[in-house]
Amino acid sequence: MRVAIAGAGNVGRSIAQELIDNGHQVLLIERNPDMLHHDRVPGADWILADACEVASLEDADLAGYDVMVAATGDDKVNLVVSLLAKTEFSVPRVVARVNRAENEWLFTEQWGVDVAVSKPRVMAALVEEAVTVGDLVRLMTFRQGEANLVEITLPTDAPHVGHAVHTVPLPRDCALVAIVRGKRVLAPGPDDPLEPGDELVFVCTTDVEDEVRAVVLGADSVERTRRGE
Repeated sequence: MRVAIAGAGNVGRSIAQELIDNGHQVLLIERNPDMLHHDRVPGADWILADACEVASLEDADLAGYDVMVAATGDDKVNLVVSLLAKTEFSVPRVVARVNRAENEWLFTEQWGVDVAVSKPRVMAALVEEAVTVGDLVRLMTFRQGEANLVEITLPTDAPHVGHAVHTVPLPRDCALVAIVRGKRVLAPGPDDPLEPGDELVFVCTTDVEDEVRAVVLGADSVERTRRGE
């Protein structure tokens, strides 16, 4: 993929290096000349420009990129970059960093954001994922499609433990995309059995989350969750 990243701070550089290591072409856009440390990500292309200006993005040929990442430390900048990338340059995928949790509600498809990444939310999700068994944990929201990445760790008494994946009657708008079992990540096949302690990772819409919880954890799990049990 061709990926443009607005913001060459620690976050932007870390994303760039990870993508380069995975074989992608990366362009870092930075408006502060003091932040142009080419030697820190030598595999990236760099330009000194303001990503909030249409002319700068035209010079960068943003329309030819597959993904735009708004990774600056300023939420206002990230929103403007996202909106320009989507509406002016039709970038297929826009990922935006949310710096302040109270601004997260702004990072929607109306601002051109496909995926909003909030560090407080990600950290909270990772904490929940590490300690929560028998409940649904939302890991990430994909704004464009109103879908979520969610995780459920199976307790020993879950109704489908020991059953094959194809016997689990998941609702529409939900897909089981991975099973994390110990140190292994499994692509679930229809005949794979579910085991206690399996971490099931789903992509589903918000509307069906309660149905997924009820199917995987039992019909009374939704009410128990609401009571805080």
